[in-house]
Amino acid sequence: MQASRNVHSNILSTIGNTPMIKLQKIVDGFPCPVFAKVEYFNPGHSVKDRMALRMMEDAEEKGLLKPGGTVIECTSGNTGMGLALACAVKGYKLICTMSDKQSKEKIDILKAMGAEVHVCPTSVEADHPNSYYSVAKRCQEENPNSFWCNQYDNLSNQEAHYASTGPEIWEQTEGRITHFVVGVGTGGTISGTGRYLKDQNPDVQIWGIDSYGSVLKKYHETGEFDENEIYPYITEGVGEDILPANVDFETIDHFEKVTDKDGALTARELARKEGLFLGYSCGSTFQGLRQLKNRLDPTDLVVCLFHDHGSRYVGKVYNDEWMASHGWL
Repeated sequence: MQASRNVHSNILSTIGNTPMIKLQKIVDGFPCPVFAKVEYFNPGHSVKDRMALRMMEDAEEKGLLKPGGTVIECTSGNTGMGLALACAVKGYKLICTMSDKQSKEKIDILKAMGAEVHVCPTSVEADHPNSYYSVAKRCQEENPNSFWCNQYDNLSNQEAHYASTGPEIWEQTEGRITHFVVGVGTGGTISGTGRYLKDQNPDVQIWGIDSYGSVLKKYHETGEFDENEIYPYITEGVGEDILPANVDFETIDHFEKVTDKDGALTARELARKEGLFLGYSCGSTFQGLRQLKNRLDPTDLVVCLFHDHGSRYVGKVYNDEWMASHGWL
């Protein structure tokens, strides 16, 4: 039986070819159509499945990941899930390091998939020995026959999106896309997808969504890495306190910052108005677009990429008590 008949030899061949959905009620007042590229249709329920598999396959090809080896990664949860799927199929052990601001659901899912999970403090600098970056590096040093994916600087991350996400969006919009909007963390999705779209049409605008407490927007606008921009924030999967190699600042036309509160409220709004049960960063992505809607005109066609599924945030964004504890309800 063949995959073309929707029969697959394993779960990994179901990654990609996610649907695009035209938004309806929530875009009332927008001058142009807005489509959502909904990445929770991937088997690991997030866009990160694409690059997780690509990083592992590239490492295998280069001899960096050998049979019986251990895969190591620092993750906000979604990359870890993509790696867990691939490790289960390919027979590798997985070690994930995570910051303690990530949802309990993400941590529990990775453990359920067989990963060893180290939870690290959020409120330390990236070079602190207890940061999730430093702990991942230490795990690699302590585990022979291991491969640290390092999604922040591993260019296989953005190449996965140049090879799949970008071509899918171009085909689905029949080349009519004028704006691509997505939350930025490691930078792989926006850089790979954006680079592909600009290679087809240099006029396509690439808008990145950032968080308050992140350095990306100011660095893009001034070239200055300002440590005063760094402070703890709640939003998961958007913004950074470092400059990942995968953030191609030349490809990105604009960064827009969104507050923790607005991202959370908008995620809930998307669920109730569009029937899309999405992750926290997806709310930030659409809210960022909404803040920029006056830049759009009737001839435009916008695509927002929504990273992941809301099931990983039921204890946070979709929990009224949690929302009320922050004064957001």
